Amino acid sequence: MNQQLITLFVPLAGVVALLFAFSRARWVSRQDPGTETMVEIAGAISRGAQAFLRREYRFLIPFVLAVAVLLLFINLQERQIGGETINSPMLAVSFLVGAFCSGLAGFVGMMVATRANVRTTHAARTGLAPALNVAFSGGLVMGLCVVGLGVLGLGLLLLAYENFTEWTPTRIVNVIASFSLGASSIALFARVGGGIYTKAADVGADLAGKVYAGIPEDDPRNPATIADNVGDNVGDVAGMGADLFESFVGSIIGAMVLGTGFLVALGGETDLPAGALGPILLPLVLAAAGILVSIVGSFFVRTKEGGSPQRALNIGEFGASAIMAVVAFFVIRWMLPNEWSAVTPIVGAFSYTSMGVFWAVLIGLAAGVGIGLATEYFTSTHTRPTLDIARQSTTGPATNIIAGLGVGMYSTGLPALILAGAIIGAHACAGLYGVAIAAVGMLSVTGIQLAVDAYGPISDNAGGIAEMAKLPPEVRQRTDELDAVGNTTAAIGKGFAIGSAALTALALFAAFMQQAGMETINVAAPHILAGLLIGAALPYVFSAMAMGAVGRASSDMIEEVGRQFREIPGLREGQAKAEYARCVDISTKAAIREMIAPGLLALVVPVVVGFVNKESLGGLLAGVTVSGVLFAIFQSNAGGAWDNAKKRIEAGLEIAGKTLGKGSEAHKAAVAGDTVGDPFKDTSGPSLNILIKLIAVVALVIAPFLV
Repeated sequence: MNQQLITLFVPLAGVVALLFAFSRARWVSRQDPGTETMVEIAGAISRGAQAFLRREYRFLIPFVLAVAVLLLFINLQERQIGGETINSPMLAVSFLVGAFCSGLAGFVGMMVATRANVRTTHAARTGLAPALNVAFSGGLVMGLCVVGLGVLGLGLLLLAYENFTEWTPTRIVNVIASFSLGASSIALFARVGGGIYTKAADVGADLAGKVYAGIPEDDPRNPATIADNVGDNVGDVAGMGADLFESFVGSIIGAMVLGTGFLVALGGETDLPAGALGPILLPLVLAAAGILVSIVGSFFVRTKEGGSPQRALNIGEFGASAIMAVVAFFVIRWMLPNEWSAVTPIVGAFSYTSMGVFWAVLIGLAAGVGIGLATEYFTSTHTRPTLDIARQSTTGPATNIIAGLGVGMYSTGLPALILAGAIIGAHACAGLYGVAIAAVGMLSVTGIQLAVDAYGPISDNAGGIAEMAKLPPEVRQRTDELDAVGNTTAAIGKGFAIGSAALTALALFAAFMQQAGMETINVAAPHILAGLLIGAALPYVFSAMAMGAVGRASSDMIEEVGRQFREIPGLREGQAKAEYARCVDISTKAAIREMIAPGLLALVVPVVVGFVNKESLGGLLAGVTVSGVLFAIFQSNAGGAWDNAKKRIEAGLEIAGKTLGKGSEAHKAAVAGDTVGDPFKDTSGPSLNILIKLIAVVALVIAPFLV
């Protein structure tokens, strides 16, 4: 194994991803944006999205700088574990690079998405296949920017720190770990802030427009419609991009930290023999190889007119996973010894083989696909769970909500079994390192996973533009078909992120115990049980804060929509123009104001608990992981099922010889359910996987101070 070749290959793969993303972005920009009205609407959406990000980043930049300064000063004095220096003021640099790359990935993806939406609308005037191509290409830019910036940032830091000749590999990895803290911090605020924005606008537009004013959500007379479309970009594109960036780099760093435990067995910290750094570098190489595989997989996403968009996206996503399994086999056999033994403070003696590590990666890939398929079943427009919710909408909002809650709760069972099997199987193959590398395997093709995910909000925006521009009904029909598939693909993407959160959190948990000098955690001990209970409660408190924020902001939105209908003569009749900017401003202010408390909760609680008692922090990590994973799956799947049940009714579902549709009583009930589900699936639910890993990363960073 050539270490120099590997350290050059990783950032080079990141550059390839960014260059390919740039080429797809240029292709999207060259597509016809449509009529003057369509261009005007898209411009308003783009300006609103940029205005929100500017205000959000004006808050985040001082926060990031303040944390970086804090990291700088608390690491000026060297700290050691077992005679090994494990900290450095360069932790602040890693943190800044991680935060910058995370924010940049979301910003670039959002900029391209706001160009792709109107071009998808125009392509839908020709047919479904051209519209799918434009929407997916826009999403692919997002996906490749995330993985490209992730491996480029980590690769460049690795190259830079290797030049510090007095640094051991363990110290390099510990300092690089702060990159994940920067990414997680930005991701949490971006996901929560974007989620509050998008759902405040969406819920306000839905309730005020459809239920109270009798005007569709995307009707140009609805004052909240531009804010709603802006929200798709700042929440489901920029926020989601930062979210998956954090998941991607978190899994890599968790595996790298555990990989340092093999150094003694493979030759020690100095004068390392060939291959000794294999377990540390392997996660980076798998991620870099996954970039190339994702690019190959993107060429499989094609469909003919009249074909199935869902099938085309599944072929690309799951086909890439199959290719990645083959690539991983050769990479692992090349980088790792055939067999070696190691003794770590956490799992004791364990015999490892390169094939065992390969099977762990394969288990991670299979678990990701399994969770994706389970999510598709519970949220797809064509499966029984959503059909049952749609049927129960005929008897009112109460039965619709009861059915949706039941689907969400029931949907946690299969993913929990898959994750439990993956943890046990990966551990049997390669110990806790196997669990960590399984998370890397699950997210190795994040490039195309995120492309499929980001395609959804682009299609949703395309439908809104079609409605506002008053294009022929068949155009909206095509965009709605793409959007319905997008709801399912978004749920699958959230499933991958939540599943990887469980595996990554376990790896970071083990790394924290190693750094904090803890060999076991006895859950029967009172102080550990107390930490366990606090950790289990955190996802509920966090979700309550996010849901409450959406409720307050959407109430303000509804009042503003009502005011405009009352005070602007001719608005209801379509003879006057709504004041869209007022609604955009309401969502923006609410998102910036309300995202602070949940974000600080995730950062402050583990620090306070850790300095009170480090074993309690271990219990907290266990509690927040188990509780957060299941609660996130419940919210994500319930929200997706509610949304697609509404779309099933809008498409003209027949029940007992009666055709349902827009405006029916069943549709009004489905709107109520979807209104509850929207903040579940787009605000609090997906934010929980960031909460889980952010708390674990914070614990890992402060671990040296707890010894």
